Amino acid sequence: MEVIGGKWKVLILWALHEHPHRRFGELRRLLPGITEKVLASHLREMEADGIVHRVSYDEVPPRVEYSLTEDGIRLNGALQPLAAWGRERPNARALQGRAD
Repeated sequence: MEVIGGKWKVLILWALHEHPHRRFGELRRLLPGITEKVLASHLREMEADGIVHRVSYDEVPPRVEYSLTEDGIRLNGALQPLAAWGRERPNARALQGRAD
């Protein structure tokens, strides 16, 4: 849970799953509401945990891309049943409200 704790890490995982090999600015646009500081911090932590891969290209201007590692892909796969449960939850609550 420590690896995915917090509001943004799961959303970063999902964004990198849906849009692999993204630059920092692109990720920030995919995650409305996240600050640069929080995104940078989470990406560093996720890289240290081995779920995000960072590639720095020797170009001018500098270019850095982020992608999921094999562990990141497996973690995202493990979270998919939880996402499915979350999508179904509002429907279950609506049906329960009608039964009362």
